[in-house]
Amino acid sequence: MNSISQIKPRPLRSGDTIGVVAPASQGDPELAAAGIRWLEEQGFRVQPGLSTNQSLGYLSGPDAVRAADINAMFAAPDIDGIVCLRGGYGTMRLLELLDYEIIRTHPKVFVGYSDITALHVSIGQRTGLVTFHGPMVASDMGKDMPAYTWDYFSRAVTGSEPLGPVINPPLAPPPEWIVPGAAQGYLTGGNLSLIVATLGTPYEIDTCGKILFLEEVGEAPYRIDRMLTQLLLAGKLQAAAGIVFDVCADCAIEAKPPSFSVAEVLQDRLGGLQKPVLCNLFFGHTADKATLPLGVMATLDTGAGGLVIIETATSA
Repeated sequence: MNSISQIKPRPLRSGDTIGVVAPASQGDPELAAAGIRWLEEQGFRVQPGLSTNQSLGYLSGPDAVRAADINAMFAAPDIDGIVCLRGGYGTMRLLELLDYEIIRTHPKVFVGYSDITALHVSIGQRTGLVTFHGPMVASDMGKDMPAYTWDYFSRAVTGSEPLGPVINPPLAPPPEWIVPGAAQGYLTGGNLSLIVATLGTPYEIDTCGKILFLEEVGEAPYRIDRMLTQLLLAGKLQAAAGIVFDVCADCAIEAKPPSFSVAEVLQDRLGGLQKPVLCNLFFGHTADKATLPLGVMATLDTGAGGLVIIETATSA
């Protein structure tokens, strides 16, 4: 957000219409329907996009359809916000097909995580729009979403105050510091695999002076090691002001020993950085997840509550 003017979307209100798009893989129809019903029960109208009813191999329809769906949802005056159906794979194929001028001139709440990371990074760096790393229709809202997840989601997309401290669910262990310290910067990040995949492309993530948050699912420790090492070799972790890593979901030690644990990998790869590093926060592929606004100012401070969002993400 340093080189482009920040744009904040209007907060969502009861009665607003949420457009649902499927920029990556196709979701389970029953979960999609349940997620739509859940949104309606919260007081929103819902308009599914064309991409939510298509399938092409592991994609939710052709690239042109999925990209056009996103462009149309941003352009449509009767759509107030956009929530993605699910992740999977496919969003990187859309980056050259998005109409960033339409997105910039029609700012709206845009929510998703996992594979949606590629869209968050690209949209944020090209338009300045604050977007939201948060729950999706089929992946979360169709599965009896926990109160913790709803609390952060609702405060992030409907509120007019900064989210404040990002704390773990009541029964979960607190996050842990790999490197204590204090830092401040704009929040950026998302799924580790997707961020690594942007390297060497025009859509490469800019981490300079930012608070970088990373999440992952279903990756063996050696793969997390490899991706973090790639970010180190690219200078991305050194450029960040601070780093936050989530509770890595289903990232168990490989069946064949010997191996390191994820905790050992994080300590080894991140422990030598001269900046604050916090791990085991809930914002990724877990039922409990905090919604994080990308592009707003945050602090990472051992003595001030860990990760704290100090800037509101929406503008009336």
